[in-house]
Amino acid sequence: MQEAFLHSLWKYKKLNLNQLQTTRGEELQILQTGLHNETESGPDFFKAEINLGGQHWVGNLEIHLRSSDWYAHHHETDPAYDNVILHVVWEDDMSIFRKDETEIPCLELKSYISNSQLQAYHELFENIYDKWINCETHFGEVDEFKLISWLERLYIERLEDKNELILNLLRVSNNNWDEVGFKLMAKAFGLNVNGDAFMQMSSAADFKVFQKCFQNPLQLEALCFGLCGMLPAESEEAYVNTLQKEFVFLEQKFQLAIPLTSQVKYFRLRPDNFPSIRLSQFCDLYSRTPRVFAKLIQCKTKRELYDLLEAKTSGYWESHYSFGKKSKAKIKKISRSFKDLLIINTILPLKFAYDSYKGQMSFEESIYPIISTLKPEMNSITKGFEQLKPKLARSALESQALIQLKSHYCDLNRCLKCQVGLELIHA
Repeated sequence: MQEAFLHSLWKYKKLNLNQLQTTRGEELQILQTGLHNETESGPDFFKAEINLGGQHWVGNLEIHLRSSDWYAHHHETDPAYDNVILHVVWEDDMSIFRKDETEIPCLELKSYISNSQLQAYHELFENIYDKWINCETHFGEVDEFKLISWLERLYIERLEDKNELILNLLRVSNNNWDEVGFKLMAKAFGLNVNGDAFMQMSSAADFKVFQKCFQNPLQLEALCFGLCGMLPAESEEAYVNTLQKEFVFLEQKFQLAIPLTSQVKYFRLRPDNFPSIRLSQFCDLYSRTPRVFAKLIQCKTKRELYDLLEAKTSGYWESHYSFGKKSKAKIKKISRSFKDLLIINTILPLKFAYDSYKGQMSFEESIYPIISTLKPEMNSITKGFEQLKPKLARSALESQALIQLKSHYCDLNRCLKCQVGLELIHA
């Protein structure tokens, strides 16, 4: 059994509250469970209020599986525990005393928990290695309104998690949001396979160097392809030779170093996702709209973002997928599905971080109108949940939330931090 189970029983008052008594037979009434201390050291709940033997007590509360854990955790030597007014345990196996030798009252929970709660708890954590998620048998039974509310909270949590990376980049760039947007968009265009390589490319030269090239599409391509280490050593094609000459010029002019550790990869990528195609589209986006970040912050709708992301490869790449190998000619514009990917994984987290940084956070006005109109992603996680509860992911908000749920809760067995797990145990 986990202490977190006992925490949830206390926090949500999921106990048989009638005629509670301490292990010494004193009548106990719970007035306030207190503030749950989930991150800091010290007692598990602050400012709890109880009525004990007719006397009103306000103070802290500690929860353990066994009373003896008090000494196992050395609480008797920690002043932070001097104000504990009640010790809540599953099993009382030892009396616990304060420094003044008075005994700390103890509530033994196993006498006040229903068999159905215990059964639900054990079922959740039994045979966990044989399940896709611990609650898969009963996931479909969870109240839909509560589940949708939880998914919205999970999506916001996912945005907050991405905030850390964005704010770190902001500090490194001396609060230059244009630079942060440039680097994150570069990473996004590289997708999972080449994201790190594109991110390194965007950091291999001072951002001001890139900015100087925004008005010259050919020069920008030369800089980006060169910094990615993608330019051939020799070529008979005029376009490639021009890129080589431009990059040599830029390399000497700005004294560029190329400390790349991640090389671009083509393996198992569809041709339209080749790094050459995505990098050319990325360059076209910034040549068309040098201040991409400022523009995307101004966008209020999905349509405005689609228009902003209207970019394509340069002419050479209309008949090539890699250097020196000609293919059937076609215009290679950014597809609707790739735009959705950029909006979901990069642009909306950027907008969220910027709003938060500026103190003008309004999820309902800035993020929700866009994310709720994007189609849900189709991947192994969303398909897995679809089997448990059909039509759960109605938009990208739900699909992103399900990814957060699976990776940050289900896979880590954090059922007692999840509203689904708590709902099943405390139904």
